[in-house]
Amino acid sequence: MRPEELLYAKTHEWVYVYEGGAKERIGRVGISAFAVEALTDLVYVELPSIGKELSEGKPFGEIESVKAVSDLYSPVTGKVIAANQDLPADLSALNRDPYGAGWLVEIEMAKDQSISHLLDYAAYQKQCAEEGH
Repeated sequence: MRPEELLYAKTHEWVYVYEGGAKERIGRVGISAFAVEALTDLVYVELPSIGKELSEGKPFGEIESVKAVSDLYSPVTGKVIAANQDLPADLSALNRDPYGAGWLVEIEMAKDQSISHLLDYAAYQKQCAEEGH
């Protein structure tokens, strides 16, 4: 996926929304290249289990670097239907391809979930510039 195709939370998670087989909306979630660069040397990621209910804006896991431990926040409300099982053993995927192989979880979004609170690419880029990275 290209960064321009994604929506972003102010906490630097991205989401790609698509329609599943039963017409449910699925959100594939990851963290932005900006976040990966800010964290630097990643050492650990904790992802939720399949079936876990997530709430928009609430932590769903943690990512640890040599500098700090940071919460991962869900950009949408729904149920985890997939977690990237390869990621904990190969954190370099986040550096190599944060918008592809470095995805974190897939969420079956709640039926009434709005995505209007999320930023488009241009607005997210502006936010990152203001943070002065």
